[in-house]
Amino acid sequence: MNTSETEKSGSALKARQLSKQVSSPEGTLTILDCVDLEVRHGESIAIVGASGAGKSTLLGLLAGLDVPSEGEIWLDGTEITSLDEDGRAALRANNVGFVFQSFHLVSSLTALENVMLPLELAGVEHAADAALQAIRTVGLEPRKSHYPHQLSGGEKQRVAIARAFVVEPAVLFADEPTGNLDKRTGDTVIDLLFRMNDETKTTLVLVTHDLELAARCDRVLHMDAGRIEQETIRKSPPGPAAGGDEAP
Repeated sequence: MNTSETEKSGSALKARQLSKQVSSPEGTLTILDCVDLEVRHGESIAIVGASGAGKSTLLGLLAGLDVPSEGEIWLDGTEITSLDEDGRAALRANNVGFVFQSFHLVSSLTALENVMLPLELAGVEHAADAALQAIRTVGLEPRKSHYPHQLSGGEKQRVAIARAFVVEPAVLFADEPTGNLDKRTGDTVIDLLFRMNDETKTTLVLVTHDLELAARCDRVLHMDAGRIEQETIRKSPPGPAAGGDEAP
């Protein structure tokens, strides 16, 4: 499909007719079914739905962690569905940050070293200085030399947030970021995530089952059986007004 450079570069993320099928003993299983999506630069969206609705699959495709069976995806102006794994990995390194439910910290590295890692992989100069500033921003400078097993769940997730933002990503993907945390700790972590996101104007794509958390985003996309069945606009996103159902 031909798409103009202007159209592609106007969005942080765009997906057209995105589908994902996998083989199963019962035959072909459709996980995503012809999903269309556009996310503006600086916008925050939440993807909600029951287990098995396709939320995490959609996030993985948008981030270039997996490839669709059909359809096209543009990430920060680059059409990623035509890239090989090395090309997608390079794009992720320069444009994407991740916060996952299970933290994904490297157990053999200190908190500071975990935050430094994506900078070092990208060949960034003064990685230690940038990582230290990020550790300070999340309030963990006194714990910078601690290893993951010496940190609480909330501290691990704060390290993960620092690691995600230190690369100054165009898009940050968060998949159930409070899933392994108690409510009080989770609320603190989410306050930090949204504060840093607001300060950096990063585009945020959040997968969650928590509707209260989802309501903090500009838009909420409700998924069911691999399709986006409803869109709720919570507040005006950056750029021209988007269509959807205005929240009460």
